[in-house]
Amino acid sequence: MVKNMTTMEQLQIVVNNMQAARSQVASLNAQVQELEMTITTVKDQPRELALHKQLSGVLIEVADRDALVTELETTLSTLREHLERFLERETQLLETYQELKKVLEGES
Repeated sequence: MVKNMTTMEQLQIVVNNMQAARSQVASLNAQVQELEMTITTVKDQPRELALHKQLSGVLIEVADRDALVTELETTLSTLREHLERFLERETQLLETYQELKKVLEGES
């Protein structure tokens, strides 16, 4: 019975971690999509029109669009790397969940 409780506790921890990972994946996906749209919008903005970015609640005119695009693309790359790590973690947790579930079913 003690082993069964330990497995149940482990399963609960894995479930909680999976929920946290899925929440992070959803958040990162939203950030990636938003940044992709921002990059497209910046690139499509006619050069003769001013472009502004928000910095600490203040709108500032962008002097170097190419530098801004590079900065945004670097941030996008970093977010995609984080997203990939969370997806891998989610897969690992799902595998652990399946293993623990089998152990519990065998103990019933």
